[in-house]
Amino acid sequence: MAYFAGIDLGGTFIKCGIVDETGTVLVKDKIPTGSTRPYAEIAEDMGKLVLDLIVRAGLDRAQIKAVGIGSPGTIDSQEGVIVYNNNLHWRNVPLGPAVQAIVGLPVFVTNDANAAALGENFAGAAKAYDASILVTLGTGVGGGIVIDRALFEGNRSAGAEIGHTVIRMGGEKCTCGRQGCFEAYASATALIRQTKRAMEKNRDSLLWEVSPTLEAVDGKTAFAAASRGDRIAQKVVERYIDYLAEGLANMANIFRPQAIVLGGGVCAEGEALLAPLRKRMDRLLYGGTDYAPVALIAARLGNDAGLVGAARYAWQKTEPNA
Repeated sequence: MAYFAGIDLGGTFIKCGIVDETGTVLVKDKIPTGSTRPYAEIAEDMGKLVLDLIVRAGLDRAQIKAVGIGSPGTIDSQEGVIVYNNNLHWRNVPLGPAVQAIVGLPVFVTNDANAAALGENFAGAAKAYDASILVTLGTGVGGGIVIDRALFEGNRSAGAEIGHTVIRMGGEKCTCGRQGCFEAYASATALIRQTKRAMEKNRDSLLWEVSPTLEAVDGKTAFAAASRGDRIAQKVVERYIDYLAEGLANMANIFRPQAIVLGGGVCAEGEALLAPLRKRMDRLLYGGTDYAPVALIAARLGNDAGLVGAARYAWQKTEPNA
């Protein structure tokens, strides 16, 4: 049995686990990132956490084949360099080599959303599929593309920016600078904004009972009021699902994966979201669903997706046919 360490680097926490060839996490832990510190200190903590978990897993360092890191931002995966990370304010940070110097093992770095997509494909909701796309609905819309069980990263690892495809020309301004991006309409942030706008226009809506103030609105508000029969909330949910279906259909029509996996807090709505979304996406699929259907399923690995995927990424980098 071969073992790998997987690290999920976030702005708040560094999560790490020791993962075996089946995708089982033997042991895991997390520590504060301390994002304002110099990158060398963060890299040192990452390396020390890996070494600590190896011992806690009852293994020797020689049994660990490699270490994988999933990091937010634009990644030069060939060199293990964080080209740009807005949250950590990093530019051209050699994170892979810095961690490798501490652990004495090969270290490979990819984007965190890519890692999560690979994790769901390797040991999660998309385990049965050779080709899958993960779309995460959170502050933004992220995700990753897996083809033939391997990541599609694009030119210099800068591709697969799912949230920044346009679904409405001249639409809402996106944080990336463009207008009408998928992210500007289908993220949890967008859903909250759409809910607040509906509340401001409809003071008698049940939305105000669910969230007495605009500050209290979250991604659950519209779904909760809609389930109680409030027509204004139902319209918010229906419109949000329409936006989401457009973006997902674009991904499906370009790549035609066997499955699209949805992750993020909005997916806690379960079939209240997924059932109508499947119907709308299927209607938008080029050629229909008879020949090459696309399954739409919820993510399963939760917070472990990134570290499991990072470990899998390291495995594939050391053994391309794994």
